[in-house]
Amino acid sequence: MSGRIHSLESFGTVDGPGVRFVVFVQGCPMRCAYCHNPDTWEMQAGTVMEADEIIAQYERNISFYKGGGITVTGGEPLMQVDFLIELFTLAKSKNIHTCIDSSGIAFQPDHALWMKKLDDLLALTDLVMLDIKHIDPEKHRELTAQPNDKILAFAEYLSEKGVPVWIRHVVVPGITDDDKYLYKLGYFIGGLKTLKALDVLPYHTMGKVKYEKLGIPYKLEGVDPMDKDKVIQKKQVILDGIKARRAEDADQ
Repeated sequence: MSGRIHSLESFGTVDGPGVRFVVFVQGCPMRCAYCHNPDTWEMQAGTVMEADEIIAQYERNISFYKGGGITVTGGEPLMQVDFLIELFTLAKSKNIHTCIDSSGIAFQPDHALWMKKLDDLLALTDLVMLDIKHIDPEKHRELTAQPNDKILAFAEYLSEKGVPVWIRHVVVPGITDDDKYLYKLGYFIGGLKTLKALDVLPYHTMGKVKYEKLGIPYKLEGVDPMDKDKVIQKKQVILDGIKARRAEDADQ
């Protein structure tokens, strides 16, 4: 089984626990305004690689990955479920910690065969890092050109299946920094039984140069990077929502 791979990173430190070998897959249906990897959007681009090739590259530096493992990101990893099943089957046979960094947009709850494959994959997955771009449906569509109903449903499915979840949210000035929506986001993820961590990340413009090279208009032209000090305040709003949800659930 081969997959379409954009690139590989040998020493990832922000892609799950420990030092990680990071696999960037090719292809994504999302068009996030702040995406820093627009070169991963095209489904048929990238390099075709076999799962065992990737494991072999991981093993070249295996001594560095103690406490870490393999993270598959993108692009959108769940667009290549069959490939991930083979890759993670090999990984687990070697006792490698496995992580998927996903937007959840590929979730297909009405597609029985796809769901069977997803369950097979999740049985091989130690952690899912789920990016929730915006909790409001309309604002999510404006930001990403996609709805968020399947994404939120995916989060709840992971919770039901007992899969550890690590939530990521990027705070963009004037777009995703409204306290009302941050609280709602916290209230939603507070209901996830397997929530293990929350990353609230400041928007930056480091990916802008890629848009220029690709000739793609940068939708957030003129939006300043997020103040990192303010991100601490915004994370607290989300945490307040989590606490409120958990307190409410505990009373029921």
